[in-house]
Amino acid sequence: MNIDLSLLHSQTVDEISIDGIYTLPKEYLTEASVLKVENLQVTGKVYMGEAVDDLDEMVDYIKATISGTLILEDSISLEPLEYPISVEYDDILEENCKKNENTLDIFQFLWENIVLEIPLQFTKVEDLSKFHGDGWRLISEEELNKADNNPFSELLKDYKEE
Repeated sequence: MNIDLSLLHSQTVDEISIDGIYTLPKEYLTEASVLKVENLQVTGKVYMGEAVDDLDEMVDYIKATISGTLILEDSISLEPLEYPISVEYDDILEENCKKNENTLDIFQFLWENIVLEIPLQFTKVEDLSKFHGDGWRLISEEELNKADNNPFSELLKDYKEE
């Protein structure tokens, strides 16, 4: 979805408000470990101001709050989990603003800021005893450090001393 910035660039209005609930296209979700994005709400404004490095040039600024819930896959159990996000964004709009078309691609802007909030690993599993199989079981880091037959115990001792 594109936001028309022509009124802002012609200085007819001082700012353009952004306020809405958005649904990201599925092609964005396939690029990351996000199963779904729910209740993605954006409130803010786009306005023009003087460039920091050049006083003669006017640039587009955006100030927005992005909030919603990411549905992620649990790193251990692979079950879907809710992960709430809230992002405060205040920056110059150079990359996402199509200068020749006077538009802002809101989905690209949203996605770039959501991706920064996705954790590499996320789990709510507390009881690791359920995760076992034929000749293996999942253990915590505490159990790993306590184990006598850990082949890395000598390295861990050296590491803890430093």
